Amino acid sequence: MRRRIKSCCSPSCRPPAGRRGLPVLLAALVLLSGCGGRKDDSLRIGTALYTQDDTFISTVAQNLEWMVREAESGTGNKITLFTADGKSSQSTQMDQVDRFLARGCDVLFVNLVDRTAAAVIADKAEAEGVPLIFFNRQPVAEDIQRWERIYYVGADARESGELQGKLVLDAWRADRETLDRSGDGILQYVMLEGEPGHQDSLLRTEYAVKAVTDGGVEVEKLANETANWNRAQAAARTAQWLEEFGEGIEVIFANNDDMALGAIDALADTPRDRWPLIVGVDATAPALEAVAAGQLYGTVHNDGRGQAQAMMDLALALWEGEEPAVELVEGHYIWLPYRAVTRENLEEFLEQ
Repeated sequence: MRRRIKSCCSPSCRPPAGRRGLPVLLAALVLLSGCGGRKDDSLRIGTALYTQDDTFISTVAQNLEWMVREAESGTGNKITLFTADGKSSQSTQMDQVDRFLARGCDVLFVNLVDRTAAAVIADKAEAEGVPLIFFNRQPVAEDIQRWERIYYVGADARESGELQGKLVLDAWRADRETLDRSGDGILQYVMLEGEPGHQDSLLRTEYAVKAVTDGGVEVEKLANETANWNRAQAAARTAQWLEEFGEGIEVIFANNDDMALGAIDALADTPRDRWPLIVGVDATAPALEAVAAGQLYGTVHNDGRGQAQAMMDLALALWEGEEPAVELVEGHYIWLPYRAVTRENLEEFLEQ
């Protein structure tokens, strides 16, 4: 028999649609005020984000809010979802995890600030018997395997790099004369990288270039620089490169869409007849708009809605003591595929 799940948050406290940031504000207020004590028949989920400023992570958080509403309407149960913004501070995030556990959350969703902190969080969750679902930022395998109820939901960063590189390779093959501005048969590129040491940044950087060279194209790296997934930092880096290399830049690789949009901002501030080809990763709404406008050649769809759905399905199954309906690879992992996005298939993603 299914247990009826109650919420301490009334329908009137749910944020209006389209009001970005209110879900986190709401959660912060609930965390501070509490709900008047633990209710044994209420499913409480604590969600710790590395930063709400990341466009993709913000999208996942919004999708989780929608998934909660869908689960409530579909089952008649009520679910309380707390969300906390780590603001890129691991110590802040650790305090938030402690608070979730102290308040009796039944499941934790954690988007790590620092993947090396996974073991500490895993041990805290195991000590309280609370299932732990990491997402988007993958801990090392040893930390995932510390306990049978630790999971990871995300996508293979290597695949996203390969698809990004294939976008550039296809563009080169389709119109080499336009892309090869120097006419030397070599593709000159710059690379906007995410956080230093972050596995997504490392893998996307490596495999994007590898896909191009495996396709028989000789490349020359003009520059690479960390921009920490951040649009403003990427704009500053690109502006510097434009001054240094000018028309010599033929392709700008960006490890995510926010940085690709930063490159576009820099180019828009320095009008020129021809732009380099720019590619990103995530397929965020602003990036899809840039693809439609012809500013961003392409991006790679990171399924934020699919990740949120998988996390909710897994959390509900764990709460009910049922076998998860989603496929668990090696008993711990749920992998979602990436997909390349260009103007040719853009409508499909805009509809989503």
